[in-house]
Order: sequence, then C-alpha cells, then structure tokens
Amino acid sequence: MTGKPILSAHDIKVRFGDVSVLSGVNIDIRPGEIHGLIGENGAGKSTLGKVLGGYYRASAGRIAVDGHVMDRWDTPTALQNGVAIMHQELQLVPALTVAQNVYLGIEDHRRGVLRGTESKRLETLMAECGLRLDPRAVTADLTIADQQKIEILRALARKARVIVMDEPTSSLSKTEVDQLHRIMRTLRDEGRSVIYVTHFLNDILDVTDRVTVLRNGKMLHTTDTADETKETMVSAMLGGVKSETLYPPKPRNHGTVMLSVRDLQSPNGTQVDQLEIRAGEIVGLAGLVGAGRTEIARAIVGADPATGTIEIAGKPLTKRTIRAATQAGIVMVPEDRRGQGLVMTLPVRANISLPHLDTLSKTGMLDRSAETSLAKRLIDRFGVRPATIDGDVSNYSGGNQQKVLIGKWIADKPRVLILDEPSRGVDVGARETIHQEIVRMAATGVAILVISSEIDEVLGLATRVMLVDRGRIVDEIDPDTVTETDVLAALFQHQSTKDIVA
Repeated sequence: MTGKPILSAHDIKVRFGDVSVLSGVNIDIRPGEIHGLIGENGAGKSTLGKVLGGYYRASAGRIAVDGHVMDRWDTPTALQNGVAIMHQELQLVPALTVAQNVYLGIEDHRRGVLRGTESKRLETLMAECGLRLDPRAVTADLTIADQQKIEILRALARKARVIVMDEPTSSLSKTEVDQLHRIMRTLRDEGRSVIYVTHFLNDILDVTDRVTVLRNGKMLHTTDTADETKETMVSAMLGGVKSETLYPPKPRNHGTVMLSVRDLQSPNGTQVDQLEIRAGEIVGLAGLVGAGRTEIARAIVGADPATGTIEIAGKPLTKRTIRAATQAGIVMVPEDRRGQGLVMTLPVRANISLPHLDTLSKTGMLDRSAETSLAKRLIDRFGVRPATIDGDVSNYSGGNQQKVLIGKWIADKPRVLILDEPSRGVDVGARETIHQEIVRMAATGVAILVISSEIDEVLGLATRVMLVDRGRIVDEIDPDTVTETDVLAALFQHQSTKDIVA
C-alpha cells in the first residue's frame, strides 16, 4: 500500500432534494489495499461507494484518478479509468443467462457481430476465482445468493483496478463469504484495490487493511484496521450521541391479537417461527443491512411467495396475494417510495385514490367528488405542501412525497399497517408528523409493524422490538430498557455467532 492514491475523493457532498446525505467527505484509496467503509444504517457509506463507482454524481467536491482531477465522473468514465462497482441492489437483467449478465456491455464481437464466447470466458473466470454457477442458467431462476455471485463476477470480469463492493455478502453463506475474502486478498496481491462497504465488523477485522468510519454523512476518521477492535468501531459509529428526536407517548392499551404469523418461510431466506401483534400495538423490526427485515414484511403481505400460517383477527389469510391481504385489512408502505410506492407521473389526487378505487366507484365509474374529498382530507391531516390535490407529486419534496405515500394507505384505516422505513429521507418536520400519525393510528386500534434502519426510531416508536438476522427473529427486547449501543452490540453479537454454512 505505497505510492500515490489510485482514487481520491475530496470534499464530497451529496444532497437528495432537501436532505444532505454526505457532507465534506475525503477519502484516498491506495493501490493494493482492501479499504473498509463502515457506519450505522444511514451514515452514508453506500452513497459514498456509489459516488466513487460513478453511479451517483456528487453535488459538490472532486474525484481524482492517479492524482488527476476528473472533469466528469459517471459509470462509463469510472469504468474507463479502471473503477467498477458491485451494487447492493442487484443490477441484473432477469431474462439473460448468467454469462450474458456477467459480460453485458463487454461482449466479444467482430465487426459488430457477437461471437457468443461468453460462456467459455465465464468458465475461465470462475476457474480463476473459485465461484461456481451454470453459465447458461437464466438469471431469473436463480436464488438471490447466486444472483449476488453474478454481481461479483461482473465486477471481476471488468479487470478493474478498483472494485467497489457494496454489501456483497448480505445473501452469502459463511463458506461463500470466506471464498469472497480469498478473492479480495488475491486482488490485493495483484496490486488492485477493493472498497468494501459492509455492516459485518468481523469481516472488516478479517480482511481489510484500512477502515473509514462515517457518521451522519460525515467522515469521522480513517485508521489502520490493525488498530481497531469491534468495540472501538461500534463506539466510533455511534459516537455516544443521543438522539434529539422527541417521540410521541407510546400507546399502552393493547387489544387482542390482530396479526399472527407462524412458520413463515420464503425463498428469499425468511424463516419466522412466530410473530404476533395486538390491536393498538407498535412492534419494531431492527437489524443490519441484509438482515431480511423487508423480506419478512413482503412475505407477510404476499409480495413474495411464502408458506406458513397468517391470521388477521383470528381468521386465516388463505390467498397469499397483495390484493387478498389488502382486502383482509393488512397493508404495507414500502421503503422505495419512488420505485414501489408512488406513480410519479400522476398527481397527488390519483396517487391517494389508487388503493381505494373500489370504494370510490359507483357502477364502474370513479366518483370524482368522493376522490377529491379523500385527497383533501389526507392533505390536511398530514400537512402536505403544496396543499393542492392536483399537484405533480414528482416535484414534491421527499418529505411531502412520504406523507402522500403513507396517507394513501391509511385512508381506510387498515387492521394491520406495515411501515418499511417510514421516515427515510425526510426533514425533521415531516418526520415528526409521520411519527405522530403512526402513534395516532395505533391509538385507534391498528396493529403496526415498523421497520427502520435507524435504531433510535425503532426504540422511540415501538413497545416491543424484534431483532432480525438473516431472515430470522433472533431475539425480543424491551425498547424502554436498552440504548442504541445495546441494540447494535446485540445485533453484531447475533451476527458473529450465527453459523450458516452452505
């Protein structure tokens, strides 16, 4: 790890709308090193990794390669300069084969005609790195773990000098993680560099040479990994700073069991033996990135196929579809409001009314008066700004988009409300409004499941908290008797003691 940095980032700032995600971050990547990026959920480490890989464009700051400041920095430019990124969110074409995905964009051709050598090239690559997949298998038919291997192979196929690996082990077994670490060490020995974005602190201690700690979008420090322990890294990530967020009083009057889940299993790794939420109760799911919190929620509402027993107010949910779940009174607010929650080409009014077209229609015709009344009521209730029913939702701030998203799903007062990252990317004011509405809904008897990457938010809202690791509920804690540090330490402890072998 000598010589001038291969890749440098100076005074990097990133804003998404009104929200600052990175603020003045500096980092240097040396040749022949494995450089870890760590931080609490939401600290900005994945965002920084995407900036370095050219996937996100920084709002301010500069990127330099071999000491030369780049006038332009995007994914093609990064690849041209030897920087590749392996995404946490799989960027694959489901209909293509494994080999086609690995070599997409760098196919072997002659005079514009593809030569069809991808399978043979992939066999050679897999023999070199030790990963094994069927080159001709269709990607859509593979497990998430195997699809994650494709992402790893894609990065290796590009012969990059620097590879950004964003949470590459979230779906891998212990054996596969060890295999990936061997690959990373081989790359380092060849003089190439790896930027390792991960929540797994044991992996950081095991394989990295240096580690950069981020907190609240700012770089805390970069140190030699040899000088760190799990305890020092946890302390740095949390900083001992208590949240200044004030949460509404939690409702304590809980009724009968409204949601009962038993023996829930899905192909994405979910295995929940039992989960119950009573009417008026707020239960939280806490876990690290890749722990499977969202997958549990998707299995419950029928967004992903699953087996097991689900009961709503004692009545079995026999059909396992989103429509059937909604009709039974269970709804989910997804974490991706732009990709899964809102139709960005429709106005506020239409977005709010979409889940309620059956009740807003008469003889097959939409009752415009009823739709307008519903939209106005929810806009007033959540304080959506601008307060116009026909506003272009794509031009609203993230906080106001989130208010519209949550508002549309609670309009008919569901029996069970699942909220995945309810306040992600919103300002303090919108966050407070959303928290008040969550508690208000619980007080009316709605059973609520809250998933949040912010441990503070889970502890502040929930009356019970479930710790999740690799698709399983591994512990239950009382949020009134623990701190954020306690929860994070417990999560890392469960993570390190879990022995999952392929």
